[in-house]
Amino acid sequence: MILFFYNLLLLAGLAVTLPWWLWRTATTQKYREGLLERLGRVPQRLRGRPGVIWLHAVSVGEVLAVSRLVGELDLAFPGCKLMVSTTTRTGQALARERFGAGRVFYCPLDLPWAVRAYLNALQPRLLILAETEFWPNLLSGCFRRGIPIAVVNARISDRSWPRYHLLRGLFGPILAKLSRVLAQTETDAARLRAIGCLPERVRVAGNLKFDVRAAGESDATRILKSLGTGVRFLVAGSTLDGEEAALLDSWPDLLQADPNLILVLAPRHPERFAAVAALLESSGLAWVRRSGWTTPEPSASPSLQPGSVVLVDTIGELASVYSLAAVAFVGGSLVPAGGHNPLEPAQFGVPIVMGPHLANFRAIADDLLAHDALRIAGLGELTAVLTQLLRDSAAAAALGERARQVFASQAGATARCVEAIRELLATQAGRP
Repeated sequence: MILFFYNLLLLAGLAVTLPWWLWRTATTQKYREGLLERLGRVPQRLRGRPGVIWLHAVSVGEVLAVSRLVGELDLAFPGCKLMVSTTTRTGQALARERFGAGRVFYCPLDLPWAVRAYLNALQPRLLILAETEFWPNLLSGCFRRGIPIAVVNARISDRSWPRYHLLRGLFGPILAKLSRVLAQTETDAARLRAIGCLPERVRVAGNLKFDVRAAGESDATRILKSLGTGVRFLVAGSTLDGEEAALLDSWPDLLQADPNLILVLAPRHPERFAAVAALLESSGLAWVRRSGWTTPEPSASPSLQPGSVVLVDTIGELASVYSLAAVAFVGGSLVPAGGHNPLEPAQFGVPIVMGPHLANFRAIADDLLAHDALRIAGLGELTAVLTQLLRDSAAAAALGERARQVFASQAGATARCVEAIRELLATQAGRP
């Protein structure tokens, strides 16, 4: 009955917003890409492969988080094809690069006919969801067919918790049927039990992102390294609207602290690349686009002088570029957006600065703070905190080393997830 009313509201909402969706589809490439797949047209390459393991990772962050897990599952279950779906265009591009285009596809919209088409084609042996992608039609379709569902890296952020708690009457009956829920922290586990997951099926496995290493040295990293040993980099990653302007306002003071500094800006969302480029153009600073480097060879190094700005307008290179940072600023945190992942620079022993808005990565940030491995700075303190780290190399190096130790100490979530999935599939194999 709950599913009936959910679909009724879903279809009513689609009918009301249809003109807006038609307009966005006609005017914006990202809404057109993969649209027919999302509506239920299953690509031919996915047909005729019954018994696959279907893993869903929404966007870039989730794809990165499960990247090592995918490799370990390939090794653990060589006779079972693993297929990966994403929701966003950027996630799709990264997943195709990491896992191969032949087994990556767009997840269907949570419409009954679209979900049914994919379940009919894939006939999955298991559905694995990364974090908390609880779509009622997808989950219910699996339950009706006896397909077990495991959730890995499960979390409920501080920001999402009130909404989930309010809607526990809707989610509870569905979440009670999940086969395994592997939470990041004890807090996440408690919240998942509170909204309906069966206590005996919830475990704390840790955060998969602690197991992820940069896939390799990116072309951008190689080229920037070729600029010479005298140059240092301030890498500002996953920045959102307002944060680039704040960093540019701080730039003259930061150059006084370190005249050999180059600023590397990597906006979070590709659709903002043009806006950040316009901001840089109006700033009067010397700057270059990463996408303008037409060859990966270091001999093609751009003409960059200290004081310049590099706009990283590519996908998938930021994690590697962090390895060059004298100091890293992790964005989404100066503005109330919940912050982004500080583990990417932590793995390289880079000193990390974030703003005060950390709800999306609260457990990780708290762990880093508990080990004095993270600096927090609001808009008013950002310049002073960055300046202090740029001037005091010993303190910056010690801060970065503590972050690296926190990263290393939390490893092991991937192995725990693989073992839980092995147990689940063994249990399913023993049932009639």
